[in-house]
Amino acid sequence: MKQKILVVDDEMRLRKLVHDFLVRADYDVLEASDGEEALDAFYANKDLSLIILDVMMPRVNGYDVLAEIRQESDIPVIMLTAKGEEDDELKGFSTGADEYISKPFSPKVLVARVKAVLKRSGGGDATEDSEVSVGGIELSVDAHEVRIDGQRIDLSVKEFELLEYFIKNRGLALSREKILSSVWDYDYFGDARTIDTHVKKLRSKMGDKGAYIKTIWGMGYKFEIEE
Repeated sequence: MKQKILVVDDEMRLRKLVHDFLVRADYDVLEASDGEEALDAFYANKDLSLIILDVMMPRVNGYDVLAEIRQESDIPVIMLTAKGEEDDELKGFSTGADEYISKPFSPKVLVARVKAVLKRSGGGDATEDSEVSVGGIELSVDAHEVRIDGQRIDLSVKEFELLEYFIKNRGLALSREKILSSVWDYDYFGDARTIDTHVKKLRSKMGDKGAYIKTIWGMGYKFEIEE
């Protein structure tokens, strides 16, 4: 049986984006557009596995919704908000939030956080391969962290997703168009040359390991480790 997630946000476009990514990750998704709808859905669906909850909403705000939910249940809740100040995060955690993600965000990162929170709560897939180690590179999908020869390197969201895609498709010739559609997804309307810019930055941050990303002239790239 698929795990059921409730997505609560008053922005319809954002709800649809999150909905689509979660469905593609094989979750069953319900939606609510404000705090009152969220509480109605919570009480009507006792089989919910997780709630993604916006803070700034009409009628009942996210903090009040969370406070009422916590009187009834310890279901995992990820707070989703435009607010990014430390005090707001502390308020969310003190009210009982399990995670706090600020907008704008990467839907892929949100899905990774969902999997991580469900795993911590005992509701995730314990067999999920979230740790990858290859050629001196250690990549943690859940922690969104990369280490090279034991040293952590700071990558942007897209640089991380690009490296993850390369590693998972190592040895394969990847066209710029395929990389663009896989890493930037359908909501990006841009030029394939953005791939070259991100690859250049990624190689620089990876040091000598950047040589693993081979250029295929006139086509794209290949991630290849010479044994």
